[in-house]
Amino acid sequence: MYERKNAPSGSGPQNPDTDASAGTPTGDRIAKVLSRAGIASRREAERMIEAGRVRVNGEQITSPALNVTPEDKITVDNTPVGAPEPPRMWLYHKPAGLVTTARDEKGRETIFDALPEDMPRVMTVGRLDLNSEGLLLLTNDGGVKRKLELPSTGWLRRYRARVNGRPTDEMLEPLRKGITVEGENFQPMDVTLDRQQGANAWLTVGLREGRNREIRRAMEAVGLTVNRLIRISYGPFQLGELKIGEVEELRRKVVRDQLGLELEDPSGTATKKPTGLRRPPRRKPGGFGGAGQPGLPVQRGEDDEPPPRRGGGKAKNAPRGKAAMGKTAGKAGGKASGKPGARPTGRPNGKTGPKPTGRGPKPRR
Repeated sequence: MYERKNAPSGSGPQNPDTDASAGTPTGDRIAKVLSRAGIASRREAERMIEAGRVRVNGEQITSPALNVTPEDKITVDNTPVGAPEPPRMWLYHKPAGLVTTARDEKGRETIFDALPEDMPRVMTVGRLDLNSEGLLLLTNDGGVKRKLELPSTGWLRRYRARVNGRPTDEMLEPLRKGITVEGENFQPMDVTLDRQQGANAWLTVGLREGRNREIRRAMEAVGLTVNRLIRISYGPFQLGELKIGEVEELRRKVVRDQLGLELEDPSGTATKKPTGLRRPPRRKPGGFGGAGQPGLPVQRGEDDEPPPRRGGGKAKNAPRGKAAMGKTAGKAGGKASGKPGARPTGRPNGKTGPKPTGRGPKPRR
């Protein structure tokens, strides 16, 4: 638990961030501890403290200017506060039409209204506009949130933007050099024209700072109107094939490696990806949708029997030898000789005589 550090008797108010005897920071702010434990955000925790809902070692406190250590006993509404959770992160595919805030003064639906009920208390890393969609990072740790949002982090954020109009390199060049909109300077953007689709065009836009409606305002300044905006990546974290409205927790090892954190338990996750994926068979020649195409089993119908082999090959169960000759004679020569089943003579009209030898007549002596 946490132990409050009391000031020495006879001294003035203790600096909450400094130990009076050693002159070094000790413990953490009470609001930070409550936030790390998943009770509330720091601002909400401060309001709870000012309302007298928090006690430290049985003593009610009304000011957040207090440092505590793991030996302290903290309660909120007489409920003990547990140890803080390790930093965790989730990927969320935000749909359009949701507000990225905990509460909306206009009563609109927020992302927290749409998140699964079993999710712990989380905070958003940055924001997405009401009509924007795509990747939104969530975390349970305020320190992780601030670290990811710092401009000094310099992580590139990529978007797919559908704009109305026919953009050209000349129109996009001011965005690549940096543009000033309504007195506000926007940093240079990475802008690539992907394709023109009728009256609209798809662009890929990359930026390293996230100002309010930055892409929409910058596009309007060069004569383009954004009618769809999807964030596809935030630094090393990718939207991938995450479906709209789905949430996926990152492995703690990934969080540790990407953020440079030291975690006691880097293993557990709420969602684990399969270790192996079954790949479809490779496409074989023969045209799209034919036999051998991925996902289409090879089926043989009545008309798909293989053709006879070349070179006079015989069928598997065909009669052979004398039986075959008798059968052929019964069909071809039996009626001509007048004797059903008669042995074929090899001569026309059923006449009998010596068998042809293939030689000419013998000479007379």
